[in-house]
Amino acid sequence: MTEPSSTTPVAGNTGAGEPPVGTAGAAAGDASADDSRGVAAPPLAELASRLGEGVLTTDPDIIAAHASDEALFCPAEGAIALVRATSASDVQEVMRFATDHRIPVVPQGARSGISGGANASPGAILLSVARMNDVVAVSEAERTVTVQPGIINQDLKDHLAPFGLSYPPDPGSVGISSIGGNIATNAGGLCCVKYGVTRDYVRSLTVVLADGTLSVLGPQTAKGVAGLDMRQLFIGSEGTLGVIVEATLRLVPALPDPFTAVATFPDERSGLQTVADFMAGGGVPSLFEFLDGSSLTMLNAYGDFGLDGEAGSMLIMQVDLAVAESEAMMAKFAEVAHACGALDVAYSDDPADSAALIAARRMIQPAYEKFAGAHGGGQLLDDVCLPRAAMPEFCDRLDALRESSGLTISLVAHAGDGNTHPSVFFDAADEEETAKALEVFGEIMRIGLELGGTITGEHGVGYLKRDWLGEELDAGAQRMQLAVKNALDPLGILNPGKMLGGL
Repeated sequence: MTEPSSTTPVAGNTGAGEPPVGTAGAAAGDASADDSRGVAAPPLAELASRLGEGVLTTDPDIIAAHASDEALFCPAEGAIALVRATSASDVQEVMRFATDHRIPVVPQGARSGISGGANASPGAILLSVARMNDVVAVSEAERTVTVQPGIINQDLKDHLAPFGLSYPPDPGSVGISSIGGNIATNAGGLCCVKYGVTRDYVRSLTVVLADGTLSVLGPQTAKGVAGLDMRQLFIGSEGTLGVIVEATLRLVPALPDPFTAVATFPDERSGLQTVADFMAGGGVPSLFEFLDGSSLTMLNAYGDFGLDGEAGSMLIMQVDLAVAESEAMMAKFAEVAHACGALDVAYSDDPADSAALIAARRMIQPAYEKFAGAHGGGQLLDDVCLPRAAMPEFCDRLDALRESSGLTISLVAHAGDGNTHPSVFFDAADEEETAKALEVFGEIMRIGLELGGTITGEHGVGYLKRDWLGEELDAGAQRMQLAVKNALDPLGILNPGKMLGGL
């Protein structure tokens, strides 16, 4: 693959294996209507008759309202219908119809993503599973829960609390993102440093394939090695291989109240060096978050959080071990932090203190949005995951980018597992500054790859980063990925132009 010049994909590059599509301009439901190219419109009235009343709509305003996620610089035009599925059979009918008529389908959940993975494609049916949001069953004996894909992550956590059980993955968007979307992007979150990511909790999946086939992937048992583990192919597949209609998830006992430490530093590097040294010395945090000085300033401007606005960076570290072990771990953290130049270190075992700090941390994106709104409205949020030991050098190179570009680049990170989230702010009305921001956004990914990292730790490739996927995957890996895609979706109708579209 040739080196991309920016993160904006080339128009018309639809990727391998994509089909001719149904007409977006012809009248919905009129099988005889033609567009300007003389291609017959798909008979959407036929599909509507197979679905429940109100499940399919061709209202252009409603379609437009569902045509995109939160990403910038990603096209989202041309969808011909929206299906708000209420059952697996609805999804099957859509996929059978789409296969018969070679129509692209874009699976959608809460549309809270930031990579354009849920955006409309020309001639596509938008297939939303947001209404499929039930908890099907909780098994206390097996410590599992079976859910539909549209359930919101926090709603699931709340449902499980009376059972004394917990579903640990907790992305920053925990209150608005759906489990199906979390699975489709293998979402991470704040506690992944100890408890792992979404992939680690998926027991089995029920999926609808491109031709409408319903299939269960993975065993209902704790162990199972019968055949290839196809379930893992669908975790992180971003709607390109099939549509998730049900998931059985592994649970753990309710997580204990943690001890929480806060340390402030004069600069970014000393904070990130603390992370690397603490983890190298055997630290076992249940949460380890990093915020740079500009992020602290933006949070204080957004709400009354009382954070140290003079600090160059701050770490929030939690431990949920037994009391004596937690206290020992806090002492070890303080020792490492002071050795790296900490300005101040404090800790608390009060759950209220912990909750207040984590609530502040979860407000970082609204704080960024407020800052962006006051400075031209543009924000590009990156998602580079790095080896922990490489994070200090990464922050040095961000400093160089700030200097060379003149742009504000803020940094927060799930630092314990190396997942960094730099945000590039720019004036969206200024073409020159917008182009510069896109260049910086791409350079951040390039730096991540040079330091042994990945272009996305949890947000996914989507459309925004598709031209960078070939920079990370070698020729053999690219060939295998396309082979899987073509085997499961031979017509290329599932989420075309996303993720693998740049290979």
